[in-house]
Amino acid sequence: MAVPTLAANGMELYYERRGEGPRLLFCNGSGANLETSAPIVDAFAARFDVLAHDQRGLGKTGGTGPFSMAEYAADALALLDALGWYTTRLIGVSFGGMVAQEMAVTWPERVSRLALLCTSPGGGGGGSYPLHELAALSDEERATRYPTLLDTRFTPAWLAAHPSDRAMVEMVAERRRAPASPAAAEGAAAQLEARRGHDVYDRLPRISCPTLVACGRYDGIAPPENSQAIAAQVPRAELRTYDGGHAFFFQDPTVVPEVLDWLAE
Repeated sequence: MAVPTLAANGMELYYERRGEGPRLLFCNGSGANLETSAPIVDAFAARFDVLAHDQRGLGKTGGTGPFSMAEYAADALALLDALGWYTTRLIGVSFGGMVAQEMAVTWPERVSRLALLCTSPGGGGGGSYPLHELAALSDEERATRYPTLLDTRFTPAWLAAHPSDRAMVEMVAERRRAPASPAAAEGAAAQLEARRGHDVYDRLPRISCPTLVACGRYDGIAPPENSQAIAAQVPRAELRTYDGGHAFFFQDPTVVPEVLDWLAE
């Protein structure tokens, strides 16, 4: 069900709750909002009481940057407090995984089970690809560069031979070409800037809950080595590597059911 915005941390946070079951806080990726991430949120809502929100500056949540990773994490905590959720399962995808890490190292007592998908710790554990640099490229250069960031196998020859992968690349490209309002463009840029400074690597041992770290073997944005670094630093972490790229949870049909089962334990 849709829920009104919450006044917190100097802005109005738009959030929704979907589904029934154990509590699960979902943090979405770079440039995503509740509308664009609906398919994956709905997949988790099939078994959980999912709380998700438009991160500051995106979707129906306002705010003007610059923003810090600590502020994104504080927004998520404010939602838990507003709903009376002292503890929750937590899942973060890509940028959302960075937010989830920041939250889990800062307030480890609030997270009962943690899943981190296609993300990076920063610092000594490695950072994700600097997506802000793509803004300086021409449309043609971005269109050429992005497929192999999404999946390192996605060369022109590969895409010509794999229609389903080509369709995914075309879908992502169409979404990236869609005109954004000035506010949305500013929010996305502020998010990418905050992403540049993300570094929780040395603090990861503070995470005390069971943690699943999942990655795609061919991810050019958050390379699998970065997930290996997270798993090595978190005391109760399990690493799973799948055949796919940055969107491996769409590419491999076993991922979502396995993550659902793991979160439900």
